Amino acid sequence: MFIKNIIDGANSAMSLEEIIQEEIKEWHSSTEKQLMLDGERYYKGDSDILKRKRTAIGEDGELEEVKNLANNKLVHNFVRKLVDQKTGYLLSKPLTVLTENEKYKEILDDFFNKSFMKLIKNLGKDAINKGIAWAQIYYNEEGELRLKRLPSEEIIPLWKDSEHTKLDAVIRIYEVIVYEGKNKKTVQKVEYWDTKQVLRYVNENGKLISDVEAPEDTGHFSMVDDKGNKKSFTWSKVPFIYFKYNDEEQPLIKFVKSLADDYDRNKSDNSNNLEDLPNSIYVIKNYDGTDLGDFRRNMSLYRAVKITDEGGVDTKSLDINVEAYKTHIEQTRRDIYEFGRGVDTQSDKFGDSPSGIALKFLYNDLDMDCNIIETEFQASLEYLLWFIDQHLINTGQVDFTNENVEFIFNRDTLINETDSINNCKASVGIISDETIASNHPWAAKDELDKMKKQKEEECNPYPDFPLSEGVGNEE
Repeated sequence: MFIKNIIDGANSAMSLEEIIQEEIKEWHSSTEKQLMLDGERYYKGDSDILKRKRTAIGEDGELEEVKNLANNKLVHNFVRKLVDQKTGYLLSKPLTVLTENEKYKEILDDFFNKSFMKLIKNLGKDAINKGIAWAQIYYNEEGELRLKRLPSEEIIPLWKDSEHTKLDAVIRIYEVIVYEGKNKKTVQKVEYWDTKQVLRYVNENGKLISDVEAPEDTGHFSMVDDKGNKKSFTWSKVPFIYFKYNDEEQPLIKFVKSLADDYDRNKSDNSNNLEDLPNSIYVIKNYDGTDLGDFRRNMSLYRAVKITDEGGVDTKSLDINVEAYKTHIEQTRRDIYEFGRGVDTQSDKFGDSPSGIALKFLYNDLDMDCNIIETEFQASLEYLLWFIDQHLINTGQVDFTNENVEFIFNRDTLINETDSINNCKASVGIISDETIASNHPWAAKDELDKMKKQKEEECNPYPDFPLSEGVGNEE
């Protein structure tokens, strides 16, 4: 949805509120929102297998639930492992911010602190689960510029371009719990943000009315001067930052849901078979009972059954194709990691202490996916940097808009320590000691200083030994 359509609609017979309401209605029934909800649901372990019922064809030919059969619901949370694997690999280590201006670097390091790293890790999780994550720029009570993480399903973006890189407006829908007397009530609130204003509504019976509890001003933020006068201001951009999983804004669940469901279903079915089916089935002749239910009860409780004179009970073996099941379940697991672009840590290749090259091959898909995430996040951080620069200008600080800034994502890469140490030893005399120390898996940040101190102590084994005057001189 482009902002031009909103403008054209506003100039037609429809009001802005009616257009917003139509967008909300369309959003609630969209596949994009449903995928977001599915992604979060599967991440929390609430997969579709938990809803399954055992059914059979009834007397009328329709399916009906069978409650006396095993109905195991085995959840294998591949989605959570894949998501945590990507966020841990790319976003677990602190972000490095590089700029030549030392004062600017101090300001940016203070903003991109540990709290920000926790925020961006959670935004990364949201982006993978939902295709796109959102954070809102705001000022806290101390007048500090901050980011607030918002649920992606609450945000309806209105893009200016087809590439979804320029944001012109945002509709946010969220619910709050209020009390009317002694009754608790859920109220749906709606906000419309563009580059010039903020409009706040309450959705009552399908109609948007002005939110009387919201601030009266329509600015993005307000500030109080030395005389106590409150003034409203707006950014020249919409104060929402998007973080995409990929350019198409498609979540991970879209690519692995059917595979994860198949894995859960087949593992659960196999568990049901082991519980329900005996090693053989019974062939009954002249059973002295009323129905098969009574027969099963007698076999279960008494391990015996009554028959008439010419009756009998024979058994026929029931074999489960174990190899076919095993082959299918193993291939499904491989497919989940293949199309989820992750690393299966239960792979046999990890048990042989793989070399550095083998590890790079095993991590190739994960690395490729994280390259895409990093590209998207770099653009988002650049957009965020614009607000930081404007904040510094607005608060009377230095204008750093012409300074170059580079964001470096430090990945938590698995390495073969033996290979790395051997490579460091082979590089002595070829490259600097500083470079070797920085690439050694055991080296600390101040490793060169420690080495220098150790050499000094080795050259002077008795540094504090007191020497008497005249030692070695003959009288």
